[in-house]
Amino acid sequence: MALYSEKVMEHFRHPRNVGSIENADAIGEVGNGKCGDIMRMYLKIDDDKVSDVKFETFGCGSAIASSSMVTEMIKGKPLKEVVKLTNKAVTEALDGLPTHKLHCSVLAEEAIHAAIQDYCSKNNIDYGVYKK
Repeated sequence: MALYSEKVMEHFRHPRNVGSIENADAIGEVGNGKCGDIMRMYLKIDDDKVSDVKFETFGCGSAIASSSMVTEMIKGKPLKEVVKLTNKAVTEALDGLPTHKLHCSVLAEEAIHAAIQDYCSKNNIDYGVYKK
């Protein structure tokens, strides 16, 4: 049995939405001190929806695959839906991750939440309004 699913390998070999967004409405950056992975997510938000998303990730294949997958999961979605994103949903969308790599899906979740918090901070919006 392979250690990584075909979806993980596909998103690692051909990641979607790589790069940055100039004049992004929100940027979320998180890292994991143990493994050294760093994720930065850029969001463009229009009418409370994610109209564009890009990422820059320094890390292993699972981190890159998680970043790529999460961008596909949130693009075009309203922020009220995006804030409900969990690492479990990312892992399931990738058809699983090895136990010792689950922290990569956690980083993807945290990066998105950090970006939304950044958006709220910049626009004087209570983050809780999206969690209802």
